[in-house]
Amino acid sequence: MRVAITAAGSGIGLAIARAFAANGAAVHICDLTPEAVDAAAAEGLAATQVDVADIAGLDHWIDSTLQTLGGLDVLVNNAGASGPTALVEDVEADEWQRCLAIGVTSHYRTCSRVIPSMKAAGSGSIINISSTAGQHGLGMRSPYVAAKWAVIGLTKTLAIELGPSNVRVNAICPGSVYGARMQGVINREAAARGVDRETVEREYLQGQSIARWVQGSEIADMCVFLASDAARMVSGQAIAVDGHTETFHLEQ
Repeated sequence: MRVAITAAGSGIGLAIARAFAANGAAVHICDLTPEAVDAAAAEGLAATQVDVADIAGLDHWIDSTLQTLGGLDVLVNNAGASGPTALVEDVEADEWQRCLAIGVTSHYRTCSRVIPSMKAAGSGSIINISSTAGQHGLGMRSPYVAAKWAVIGLTKTLAIELGPSNVRVNAICPGSVYGARMQGVINREAAARGVDRETVEREYLQGQSIARWVQGSEIADMCVFLASDAARMVSGQAIAVDGHTETFHLEQ
């Protein structure tokens, strides 16, 4: 199996890359920071530094990956940006544009480069990482939420377009995944709302039926399943891995 994953030098992306590699896949990743790229390469992953908001750089990476591997069986669009934590009237235009460039335009672009080879092969699996925020909405995070909703719309549209070619397209919607990125989100939200971080942390967990942090490995497990033959009739789905999100922000 040949797999390409964006933004996979740390966090969820790295967990996904490790899971596919552990299952014998040839994995090529990209990431924004050279430190993350070096760390992934030290684990034996083929890794390239790419800013996915740079279309030319992204095109070069995905095209070279296709050439090196002779095609792709799986594309995982993991790239996303937290964006600003602010009311919509306080979001700057450049903050909005960069959040969408990373969180949805990069997904469109990699898909557009990979789809012809998957159509020619008559098979393939595209997995786009959205969020439960793309199913429910989330206050003070409008650019992030807009990108994540758009990812689900793109996923469902591509599933329609690619079904006749036996190419499956699904979205995974992670909930609150434990790690440095989520802790940063909590810290920024607490500061913006003028509450302590423990309040925000408690709200996220109390809003789930299974009240614990999601692990990156649990997102990776779903990716491996969706890419497998066991999921050969699963397409066009937005699948939450979140312990069932009931609501956001219970406290005032």
